[in-house]
Amino acid sequence: MRDAFVAEHRGLFSVRAMCRCLRIQPSGFYAWLKAPLSRRAIEDQRQTAMLQEAWVESGKVYGHRKLHDDLLEQGESVCLNRVARLTKLAGIRAQIGYKRRPGKYGDKPSIIVDNTLDRQFDVAAADIVWVTDITYIRTHEGFAYLAVVIDLYSRRVVGWSMQSRQTTDVVLQALLMAIWRRKPREKVLIHSDQGSQFTSMDWAAFLRAHKLEHSMSRRGNCHDNAVAESFFNLLKRERIRRRTYRTRAEARQDVFDYIEMFYNPKRKHAHNGMLSPIEFERQQKLNNKGV
Repeated sequence: MRDAFVAEHRGLFSVRAMCRCLRIQPSGFYAWLKAPLSRRAIEDQRQTAMLQEAWVESGKVYGHRKLHDDLLEQGESVCLNRVARLTKLAGIRAQIGYKRRPGKYGDKPSIIVDNTLDRQFDVAAADIVWVTDITYIRTHEGFAYLAVVIDLYSRRVVGWSMQSRQTTDVVLQALLMAIWRRKPREKVLIHSDQGSQFTSMDWAAFLRAHKLEHSMSRRGNCHDNAVAESFFNLLKRERIRRRTYRTRAEARQDVFDYIEMFYNPKRKHAHNGMLSPIEFERQQKLNNKGV
């Protein structure tokens, strides 16, 4: 702080002129410059550096609450208010969400499949309920369409697919990845909206062949599939809206990096007690074995 102050005003005033302006003695000013930093100031510098490192590692998306949790995991003894103060001084900010446009949202039931899930987003075990949805990503080549399958238990993305066309195949490939990865032993409830990909004959046949039960949101009601919507909001806020993709291949690589290298293994999730989806599942398995 002192070095910055002197550097900022060195070209404007001599030391004596500066002291006259501040109404202090030059001897006092030089003593202030030479005085060592207090223990608190040194500790502030050290922990601010740790916060900067954790923030950069998160892709510059974490706010002070998740950064506070990071410091606690590293063995630091620090309160939340202190972290909030240090992050504010250092200009560290979370990526802020985007408000939904005002409007009316439908409430009509599906005429095809019942809304079996009925917004019961908390489940007791893995591979009981999956949710799926599709979104688009802009590139200079045109749109790329991303479909994901998320396990409600840990909020882990268990399957995903990206293609250049918004067809049934893109959602089938995401679901096929989920089945291949998880190999569920019991019937899984898979919830979607009423998009054309999820009302097709190919989709229905695939579900029957793999013993999956379908649940569908009410028409025009995004809140019935809020977990999938929330994931897409995170993806776009923390990664996609901060980049410009030249090609679909470049977008796919970045989505892979976000899902497989950051979101699933590292990103802290409030639903999981500030654990990443993979770490949450790992700890729950250990707890179950202990029982």
